[in-house]
Amino acid sequence: MESVLSKYENQITIFTEYLEEYPNTDELVWILGKQHLLKTEKSKLLSDISARLWFTYRRKFSPIGGTGPSSDAGWGCMLRCGQMMLAQALICRHLGRDWSWEKQKEQPKEYQRILQCFLDRKDCCYSIHQMAQMGVGEGKSIGEWFGPNTVAQVLKKLALFDEWNSLAVYVSMDNTVVIEDIKKMCRVLPLSADTPGDRPPDSLTASNQSDELIFLDPHTTQTFVDAEENGTVNDQTFHCLQSPQRMNILNLDPSVALGFFCKEEKDFDNWCSLVQKEILKENLRMFELVQKHPSHWPPFIPPAKPEVTTTGAEFIDSNEQLEELDLEEDFEILSV
Repeated sequence: MESVLSKYENQITIFTEYLEEYPNTDELVWILGKQHLLKTEKSKLLSDISARLWFTYRRKFSPIGGTGPSSDAGWGCMLRCGQMMLAQALICRHLGRDWSWEKQKEQPKEYQRILQCFLDRKDCCYSIHQMAQMGVGEGKSIGEWFGPNTVAQVLKKLALFDEWNSLAVYVSMDNTVVIEDIKKMCRVLPLSADTPGDRPPDSLTASNQSDELIFLDPHTTQTFVDAEENGTVNDQTFHCLQSPQRMNILNLDPSVALGFFCKEEKDFDNWCSLVQKEILKENLRMFELVQKHPSHWPPFIPPAKPEVTTTGAEFIDSNEQLEELDLEEDFEILSV
């Protein structure tokens, strides 16, 4: 099995190059809404990328559901991308976009608190265990590969358990003609959080002004890491310390989910205005915005809280979250 996965992982990198090989140009590179001048700020660019939480395949964690798989190698890549999206939104919410991570440096408590929520344990609220089991309600068996839209639905459910007032917008698309629209969204919408897609590599965390994307790849199998006795987590394997890879956007499978973080209501209003002005003016729309939940859609029913008591429970207050998000007055986002 490991030899098969190794062969698969090698195939993933055929069409990619490393960022350190990027031409020395005057182009601007955008990393999750923050721009860097490649020619003079490459070290800052690399530091910004390595600061992002990087979730990959893991092995030797407790079996999911008690008797399920103890590794997600080969099937959990999209779940790991979803974790990266949600983790980035939480970091923006609790630490700010300008927060930076340094190896061997003591990190704020909020950072450790966020990281612990994603450990591969059933009692961690955003773990592979919770996400896989939440996917059962979306028609996915534990151990089955998820598509971008399924991950977006799972993230929507999980986000309702977090008491932050902000909003993470996930737009899922499945259309072979949306590459140009994806490029446009990455460039004109400054609040992007992440972009998982069907064709590996899955986690696209940056875009620049050319036709290339910089990405964090989840297709690496690492050993399970648990919290230490003092409650902290050795986070060295949760950050990509090697030079990140890049790919031509035309190699991206157009079945993707784009993530955007809105810290305040005005950010969401600005996001909607930008989308309507720059994206939805075309005749062929990849999604649309409507003022209210469509009458022909089934009513929204908030998911039940996890049966187990989860680490990170201080984030969880679904009733308060639902009161703060007036779902009838906000825009609904319809994918096509």
